Amino acid sequence: MNAHASITCSYSHENCADKGLSFSWTNTMLWDKAIKHVNRIQLRIAKAAKQGKKNLVKRLQYMLNHSFYAKMLAVKKVVSNKGKHTHGVDGNVWKTSKEKVDAVLGLSDKNYKAKPLRRVFIEKYGKREKRPLGIPTMKDRAMQALYLLSLEPIAEITADKISFGFRRYRSTQDAMSYIFTVMSKQNSPQWVLEGDIKSCFDNIDHQWLLETIPMDKGILRKFLKAGYIFKGEVFPTDQGTPQGGICSATLANMTLDGMEKAIAERFWTNTKGVISKGAYNKKLVTLVRYADDFIVTARDEETAIEAQEVIREFLKTRGLGLSEEKTHITHINEGFDFLSWNFRKYDGKLLIKPSKKSIKKITEKIGNTIRQNKSASQETLIRTLNPIINGWANQHQPVCAKCIFSKLDHTVWHQLWQWAKRRHPQKNRKWIKDRYWPCAGTRKWVFTSESATLTLFADKPIVRNIPVKLESNAFSDKAYLINRRLRMRHKKAIAYLKSAAARQ
Repeated sequence: MNAHASITCSYSHENCADKGLSFSWTNTMLWDKAIKHVNRIQLRIAKAAKQGKKNLVKRLQYMLNHSFYAKMLAVKKVVSNKGKHTHGVDGNVWKTSKEKVDAVLGLSDKNYKAKPLRRVFIEKYGKREKRPLGIPTMKDRAMQALYLLSLEPIAEITADKISFGFRRYRSTQDAMSYIFTVMSKQNSPQWVLEGDIKSCFDNIDHQWLLETIPMDKGILRKFLKAGYIFKGEVFPTDQGTPQGGICSATLANMTLDGMEKAIAERFWTNTKGVISKGAYNKKLVTLVRYADDFIVTARDEETAIEAQEVIREFLKTRGLGLSEEKTHITHINEGFDFLSWNFRKYDGKLLIKPSKKSIKKITEKIGNTIRQNKSASQETLIRTLNPIINGWANQHQPVCAKCIFSKLDHTVWHQLWQWAKRRHPQKNRKWIKDRYWPCAGTRKWVFTSESATLTLFADKPIVRNIPVKLESNAFSDKAYLINRRLRMRHKKAIAYLKSAAARQ
């Protein structure tokens, strides 16, 4: 969108037609006001949900779902994410300021009907079968984003404490830190149930969702029953939430919330029915979940099998089940993979490293990127590779990855050397080295051009993650969570400066 474009139109929303407001997509003050207004109502919804005031929650949800400011933010979310150029079955994409303004003014639940999703299939790494995605139209995405604004505060209040996926201010690194806390001691649990839910998004029971999810039932039914179009044929959807929908991740999270309680009732309860993990968790059973991936720790193999049956019964009521092929029970000395890391004890000491699958994946990705840019300039190649390297290194920065970082740098050097030799088959090695790998200060063999230098994995210092408080809530504890994020950024900046000074 052109930053200088400004389209102003009369605001004629039914609730504010008499206020004489004007709406400009580039009005910064209006956006700030919208964010504050929506955040204030979301905080009220979270507090009401925590106090169990269901009627007040419904009134506040209705207020937010019909708020002009909420509609602004919903449309902005749709036109700002990665899929903003991907169209639905109607072929429409909102690009201009006028189209976005009209989308906000036309976003209403009156006579709303969700259109079928456009079915596409994407590759699954290391597998022949493809993952199905359902792509809604832009308007349907905006409606989902609008109703998600009022559903998220409730999802945060009702979420399991040990749920780390698709929640604000939480990440895979927080899940990793919690697993380390649970399993790093000498008297920690030794057995792990690696759980995998079979086609989680595709099999969630619609009736359970309609009876349980606290949002407008009519709108939710339209989202769920929209169907999809594939090769010109319309197919109904009788179960599941489409992967690709904006609210699908939250719906899946809310479906799996309660798994921690099911574990607690079986393993953390005394003879009087009182749940207390610290006092009664004699079998060392702890659940850690990231979206639909989870592990359960246990003192012995029999307890892990028992936990598996508890979870199987929990999932059954929601139309889900465990994958027999991918669900395993493993001893910590053998190690297990979870969220791109390998967890394993060596002589009683727990070490967390990037998994072999993750290393192979990044190596192939860099290799493919170099091959795709075989005719590109050195500067273009560097600017393409740097975000890939930085993203992977940032993900694995809190774990034992220093040696792996060095090995990856060596692998990337070999790939780049082959790239350079193919470009200049008539030149000798010294010429290629001087052309692409000159010295920079005290460093030799630096892959650099006039205005860009390749980032090295090894330049990333190891910085331990600051664990998140499990009781924290993205709405009521926002100040703490933002401060924690700032502390983490400051910690990384200090570590990088120390590392750079040591290299000098």
